Amino acid sequence: MATAPVTKPIAIYYEHPDWFKPLFAELERRNIPHVLIDARRHRYDAGALNGDAAYSLLFNRMSPSAYTRGNGHGIFYTLNYLAHLEKGGVRVVNGYHAFRVETSKAQQLELLDSLKLPYPKARVINHPEQALKAAVGLRYPIVVKPNIGGSGAGVLRFNDAKELAKAIDEKKIDLGLDSTGLVQEFIPAKGNHITRVEVLGGKFLYAIKVHLTGDTYNLCPADICQDAGGAELQRSTCAVDAPKNGLKVEAYRPPKEVIDAVEKIMQTAQIEIGGVEYIEDERDGQLYYYDINALSNFVADGPKVVGFDPFVKLVDYLEQEAR
Repeated sequence: MATAPVTKPIAIYYEHPDWFKPLFAELERRNIPHVLIDARRHRYDAGALNGDAAYSLLFNRMSPSAYTRGNGHGIFYTLNYLAHLEKGGVRVVNGYHAFRVETSKAQQLELLDSLKLPYPKARVINHPEQALKAAVGLRYPIVVKPNIGGSGAGVLRFNDAKELAKAIDEKKIDLGLDSTGLVQEFIPAKGNHITRVEVLGGKFLYAIKVHLTGDTYNLCPADICQDAGGAELQRSTCAVDAPKNGLKVEAYRPPKEVIDAVEKIMQTAQIEIGGVEYIEDERDGQLYYYDINALSNFVADGPKVVGFDPFVKLVDYLEQEAR
């Protein structure tokens, strides 16, 4: 039996100009009706759905790191827009609840705690002057990071209390958009890598090891453009503004208990498409989950790194949900 075509367009609500070009290209290749909605400049009628009801679904691709590109005004706006759509009965992929988790590292830790999963010890603060007291009882090194993060923005590491006190005195700590931050134990990575596990439809899709350089906290997969052997990945699948950070990636299959935990995390967060990052402590081998992402850019040059094109599977999923 032939599959029914998608009749109403799929709406892609996005902010970054380059990350989703492979997604747009795959939609075009299949001639799937779609509409691109620029989250940087948008409006809606609070009293009606307007043209939104004409969408078969809306796929939320708003990024919490938008404020680093001058688009921070879209973050809180997006929460209002997603709530508006869902109230009106529009099918939203990675909707309001998912984006709430995406934009709060504090809520991410609460979620991990509720599932009794390990995470680095942390305290939540609402002013930089609280950081020193919040660090009491934590093991140094520690990091101070904005609650609304993305691409490693605003993360600072301190090796001892003296360094932290100096940064506070010199007003070098910026807690970001919501003036909330985490003071958290820094975990030295066993094997000098972290692992990112991606899900699609809440189920395991693939995982990659990201080999660290120590020079950046930006571990965005679309910005990592070398494989484990150091060979350049296709620049057509890397963001135009991808930094030359020297990071390398390779495919990896985590243990079943990790995959099960990641799927539970994402289902609880109501994140259908996203990634969870975890790290193993080089000091004692303890595994810690530390970041939950509703915005998955997918690894650059997926066929070379993980053996298939994640964007093809993504469009398969969107097309299925749109029907």
